[in-house]
Amino acid sequence: MTIFRSFGKLWLGIPLLVVLALVPPFSVALGDSYYVTLATRVLVFAIAACGLNIALGFGGMVSFGHALYVALGAYAVGITASHGMLNGWLQLLIAILAAGGISFLVGLVCLRTSGMVFIMITLAFAQMFYFLAISIKAYGGDEGISIARSEFWPFSAMDHMGLYYGALCVLAILLLATRRLVASRFGMVLIGTRLNELRMRSLGYPTLRYRLAAYMLSGMVCAVAGVLLANLTRFVSPSYLNWPISGELIVMIVLGGLGSILGPVVGASAVVFLEELVVNLSLPSFPEVEGFLHTHWKIALGLLIVAVSVWGHRGGGRKQAAPEGAK
Repeated sequence: MTIFRSFGKLWLGIPLLVVLALVPPFSVALGDSYYVTLATRVLVFAIAACGLNIALGFGGMVSFGHALYVALGAYAVGITASHGMLNGWLQLLIAILAAGGISFLVGLVCLRTSGMVFIMITLAFAQMFYFLAISIKAYGGDEGISIARSEFWPFSAMDHMGLYYGALCVLAILLLATRRLVASRFGMVLIGTRLNELRMRSLGYPTLRYRLAAYMLSGMVCAVAGVLLANLTRFVSPSYLNWPISGELIVMIVLGGLGSILGPVVGASAVVFLEELVVNLSLPSFPEVEGFLHTHWKIALGLLIVAVSVWGHRGGGRKQAAPEGAK
């Protein structure tokens, strides 16, 4: 059920990545760095959506708390930077280890449940960390903190171009790794567990271990996105932990196509560009409408979701397509 089902084939990622690589030269030609910043946002959220897609799209784990792992990555940068440590590689390692440890503990609890209970537990853990973040005044509390960009040796502090190409490389590697993961034994078992966990257990597979490993991997990828997001905004706040962030990641995956490798990239592009289009919409003849849309741009997102749902149903897309790597 997706309007973007044709983007499920991995080979389409090559021209997509080529187009993304041409964004900075295009921006330089126009003399406006805005397009690089916008495209970097797309890449960062695409990476986060790819991370969640491992748990949701391939493992069937509907997590409403993955904003927690994005925020862990961002705070790994923010807290270390506030103490004068700007080594990006070390910040990245801390973020991955923190997300891996937290996702292991959260997974041990929530993966013993299913359905609505699973969703609510993941949301509860994210909200717990949200209130913890706003209570730590040393790191800005609910107001957040401004930070300097990380330094990735042999480079000094990354400029917006370096950050963009760094994020693009991470996304390209992630797409290839996801393709290999889905085609591997681990991926086959994970997909089988999503389709029929009882049958996989009867075949002797320790499904809890597979699902926990996928959940941890998903969280660690989201933490990488959090590191990049902190460097993009040069700001860290508890707002990264808000449940709407998790909701938007789910929407990106659904729009792009559950169980597809490129789906999260397409979905992230659709959501980010839609926000920019509506927020920057100019209606001089209707200032009240313009102001309303700028504040409540998610109404347009809701209409898009409804349109995709109706289109997918009428188009016969009731079954989730098998991931191309699993064929």
